[in-house]
Amino acid sequence: MNVRTQLWKLSIFASILALLLTGTLRAPAQAAPLAAPGVTLAVDKTARTNLPGSLLTYTLTLTNTGDAADTFGLTLSSTEWGAGLSQTSLSLEAGAAGNATASVTIPENAVDGASQSFTVTAVSGLDGSVSASVTFSASARIPTPTPPAAVSRPLLVITGYGSSVNPIPAGKDFDLEVTLKNKGQAQASNIVVAFESPDFLPRDTGGVRTLNKLNAGNSADLSQPFLANAELAGKTVSTLTVKITYSDASGATYTETFTLTLDLKNPVSSGSGAAQPTATPTGVARAQIVVSSYASDIDPLQPGTVFNLNLEIHNLGNADARAVTLVLGGSSAPNPGDGSGTPQPGGVSGGGSDLTNFAPLGSSNLFYVGDIAAGQVVKGSQQLIVNVTTQPGAYPLKLSFVYNDSKNNQIVDDQVVTLLVYSLPQVEVNFYRDPGVFFTNQPNMLPLQITNLGKKTTVLGNMRISAAGAEVTNNVSLVGALDPGGYFTLDSMVTPSQAGPLDLTVTINYTDDFNQPRVITQTVQVAVEEAPVMEPMPGEGGMLGPDGLPISPEGFPTTEETFWQKVLRFFKGLLGLGSDPAQPDMNVPMEGPMEGPMEENFDKQQPARPSKGGYTPGLNGWVG
Repeated sequence: MNVRTQLWKLSIFASILALLLTGTLRAPAQAAPLAAPGVTLAVDKTARTNLPGSLLTYTLTLTNTGDAADTFGLTLSSTEWGAGLSQTSLSLEAGAAGNATASVTIPENAVDGASQSFTVTAVSGLDGSVSASVTFSASARIPTPTPPAAVSRPLLVITGYGSSVNPIPAGKDFDLEVTLKNKGQAQASNIVVAFESPDFLPRDTGGVRTLNKLNAGNSADLSQPFLANAELAGKTVSTLTVKITYSDASGATYTETFTLTLDLKNPVSSGSGAAQPTATPTGVARAQIVVSSYASDIDPLQPGTVFNLNLEIHNLGNADARAVTLVLGGSSAPNPGDGSGTPQPGGVSGGGSDLTNFAPLGSSNLFYVGDIAAGQVVKGSQQLIVNVTTQPGAYPLKLSFVYNDSKNNQIVDDQVVTLLVYSLPQVEVNFYRDPGVFFTNQPNMLPLQITNLGKKTTVLGNMRISAAGAEVTNNVSLVGALDPGGYFTLDSMVTPSQAGPLDLTVTINYTDDFNQPRVITQTVQVAVEEAPVMEPMPGEGGMLGPDGLPISPEGFPTTEETFWQKVLRFFKGLLGLGSDPAQPDMNVPMEGPMEGPMEENFDKQQPARPSKGGYTPGLNGWVG
């Protein structure tokens, strides 16, 4: 073996040895760790309760507690009661949380206390064995009807009626007899009953009967003679409307409207000509929905006014009214009582309602009331707006109550309420110039002005200004008619008695659109300061007379003219009575000797001159 061969073998051995050593020393490769999924599921409310037909919602919160992003599948255990999920899967990063919604609709026919449970399960998409579940329930609740509250007001209803001739022949006279009963808890006064129908012409009166009063629980019978219209021949029935207006002890006025159905059928006779007996009517269980009281939360109503119409709805019948719906402006729903037979499909419609003067806001003219048990009173409110084009006046608003009776027949009870719309003056009381600062115990002129801010001419009565802590003169004046943008001014004299802000109250009387007296009251304010004190000025040399007055250089006492004397001279000048300053009294005794005769001294200081009245000054006062 040569050296070259040995070296080759040696290199091969070294390479093999190096490979063996490398494989021995190198650490084995580590396998990648596997993801660990996790999930939790929670619900905001485990149990909810509501009325049949209500929709219940539950908020589900799912949290990915694993260490990798995952997509979780969501399943619901049952679809009864219309249960469902907002989504069937939810993808979340590790540690993140997300929400889903479960909904349940309680069946309309569910009985009180009926309940159903549901389970929602979330399953990991990385590992199907990892999951979380939550269970919740839904229950139906039907509230017990609230017993009717006692009516603390008078409530007049018609408990019975009939005609002196039955059936009523077309073209003949008859008397309609009506029985009224006060089912309220207070006396009804000034009762006016008006009968209205195009088919029946009132005799003797204009279809109006009156009662002085009717105590709570008492009944009264009224009789109204009528002439049946000849055009009623061939008809079987006709209706007559009775409108009852009355008031309580406080003067509040109420109106009830009833519709009476009168029989016009021809008598049935046998072959022998003998009249057949009329069957005695039997009592019928029926609901009767009436508006026992109503009021608006804003008074008075004006064009453009937004207000709430508050109603008290009373079931005066002897049966329950089911699914009562109030239709503002009247309903076009079919009424089985009008001869149309069985109820027609289509439900309640308010599309044909009259909403010319009052329109609903925030909702349609359909207002769901619910079930009203016999004798029960419920309250409701509807937001309305008065049409800006509505003129002042009394406007009827028809209310239709559509409901089902015990036989599931659809019944319609119509009511009419009356709302008064006013157009009141819009005036502003202010100063037509800056009044400046007023002084105490001094007359100050008040430059007041009233302006018509409305869009039409308004007629106002007397305007009066008064104030506490001040004497006000020339404070009453008749305003009269003011055109739009017109104004009226009044200059009153105000003499405040103390300094500080002085509030002056301005009241304006007028008559509203219904000839009722009203008053506009507004307040204006002026600032009052203390009047400056007038200090007497000493005479020259500081000489004062025995009465404390300064003495003139000529030896005659002089008196500083006061502010009120100046004001008096000002008003005398306005009246033409003379405004010259007062002359001193020449008979004032003087201390010390006088230089020269008195006449001479007098002539030096007061030369004789005629006044406005034709008088001249003398020694002993004013002489002619």
